[in-house]
Amino acid sequence: MRFSDSFLDEIRQRLPITQVVGEHVIWDKRKSQPGRGDMWACCPFHGEKSPSFHADDRKGIYHCFGCGVTGDHFRFLTEKAGMSFPEAVEKLAGMAGVPMPARDERQEQRDEVRKSLFDVMEMAAKYFEAALAHNIGARARGYLHDRQVSAQAQTKFRIGFAPDSRNGLKEHLAANGVTAQEMVDTGLVASRDDDPLTYDRFRNRVMFPITDFRGRIVAFGGRALSADVPAKYLNSPETVLFSKRLVLYNGMEARKAARDGKPIVVVEGYLDVIASVMAGFEGAVAPMGTALTEDHLQLLWRMNDGPILCFDGDAAGQRAAERAANLVMPLLTPGKTVRIATLPEGLDPDDLIKGQGRNAFADVLDRARSLSDVVWSLETGGIVPETPEARAALEARLKERANSIADQSVRRHYMQAFDEKLAAFFQPIRPERYDARRDGRRGARDNWRGSRPQYGTSHYGSPRLVVSDTLRNSRMLKPGRAAEATPREAVILMSLINHPSLAETRLESLAGLEFSSPAGRNLFGALLDLVMADHDISGANLKLALGGRGFGPDIERMENVLRGQGVWQVTAEVAPMDAEIGLRHALALHYKSFELNKALKSAEMALGTDPNAENLERLKDIQDQITTVDGTEALIEGFGSLSGRAARSF
Repeated sequence: MRFSDSFLDEIRQRLPITQVVGEHVIWDKRKSQPGRGDMWACCPFHGEKSPSFHADDRKGIYHCFGCGVTGDHFRFLTEKAGMSFPEAVEKLAGMAGVPMPARDERQEQRDEVRKSLFDVMEMAAKYFEAALAHNIGARARGYLHDRQVSAQAQTKFRIGFAPDSRNGLKEHLAANGVTAQEMVDTGLVASRDDDPLTYDRFRNRVMFPITDFRGRIVAFGGRALSADVPAKYLNSPETVLFSKRLVLYNGMEARKAARDGKPIVVVEGYLDVIASVMAGFEGAVAPMGTALTEDHLQLLWRMNDGPILCFDGDAAGQRAAERAANLVMPLLTPGKTVRIATLPEGLDPDDLIKGQGRNAFADVLDRARSLSDVVWSLETGGIVPETPEARAALEARLKERANSIADQSVRRHYMQAFDEKLAAFFQPIRPERYDARRDGRRGARDNWRGSRPQYGTSHYGSPRLVVSDTLRNSRMLKPGRAAEATPREAVILMSLINHPSLAETRLESLAGLEFSSPAGRNLFGALLDLVMADHDISGANLKLALGGRGFGPDIERMENVLRGQGVWQVTAEVAPMDAEIGLRHALALHYKSFELNKALKSAEMALGTDPNAENLERLKDIQDQITTVDGTEALIEGFGSLSGRAARSF
């Protein structure tokens, strides 16, 4: 009985090879690392006293460095246990919990046909490679040179060229014994309804061979060299060899990279994969001209428990990220998830790597956010809902998201995570109410930061002294700092300077924004004047114009402060979506902080006029709320750490 490759692969994926080998050896505890599936033992195939036999779950193979034997699950049982191949398959299928397939003679015949079709695809690939190297491929080579695809990359990915001919490949295949039906079955030729005569499907295109997870060519992708064609990229049709939902470009090599601990990174196109791999990101893959599907996700999870999905930073990219989140959440299981990385707007991985180097792309991947953070950001949008109804609506949406998860355990933990985020989002921490009797027992110095009673014989401390200390230590009211913009004001200003479109879309609401510092007010007024005068002004030109008005030193100081605090989402290079979320957070906290500051001044005046316990308690309550607002950046997960980048609060 012949077993399908997918059936055997599923057994290999489900069953750690250390479990198979472990029934026949005793693992060496000193060298082995069970948690990593990296195990050593004395070789069962030859006598030895020190362990040189190694089994690796990531690679799914065993190897003896003494006698040189090597193989997979099935070979171990056939060579060590003396089983026939079908017996080994049956035993391992039982261990893996994979049902044995019923024998299907028709399927076996189809498998034989498929085997011959692989040969046809290999023949076509060599034809395309030869055409690229020939004089006829000069224009294609020029295109690849312009896209900075090196000769090494062309060889590694077997890139070729389909000449601009209706019958070039067709005649080549026919001359080598390929039948007309085989050409149709592989999708290499096509025909029109009004003309049964077949012709080459790919013409005047740079060709990218697509392989299955065993390295066999199953399809091609062609990039047009002419602008007047209906499709810039054309893939092979669905065939007995190729189902686009079950294939990932560079899938086989990415699986090898994953076994070596490399991350799996999902990008959009062939050139993105090639640029990523050549830059050292060997785990890069791409779906075949379609959005990510459930089948793709299962393929990814077989390689890595947490693949990274890359999306553009523009609105379309964010919509794609949300669609991906909606696809993934119902399928989550313990340990299986995704992370989402946001690219700078207008740049794909190929452009980013070629223009800014591999470190720029590595930085994007390092800032990839967890799925729960992405969902949280999608639902909150950086805005703190003010009304109970809006808060209830947010809670309901998050609950609906969590309820979409099929796995009960993961669903429960998402519910808990969202509840914790909501609690931090909405509920400021308030200390115990002022209690004069308790304060008297503990002593005024313990309760009020070292202040001793200094007026009369009262042992409660002086309310006037409390007010004085508070105002002296307040960051927001400290006179020595009033001239410069506070860090939070700097976030607002630098976000608007580097991304003027954010000011353009909210001019009316920004017009009433108040700043505590003269420098902030003056700079903000000049900024609004320039944006209203030129609605399409760029960030670079806006900064230049502000510098011409004498604000250059102020901008430089703000940039240094925010850089020192690790606040990155205000810079010109970040995606507009990240910049907008950061601005929304800062504005929401700024409005709240400014209102509390006004209330604090009012409470101080009331306490100065009538220093009773009630007014003192009101002052303390406002102080606590200010402290809570100042610390909210650290409580709200994602604020100051958008896209997964850690940053201190403002």
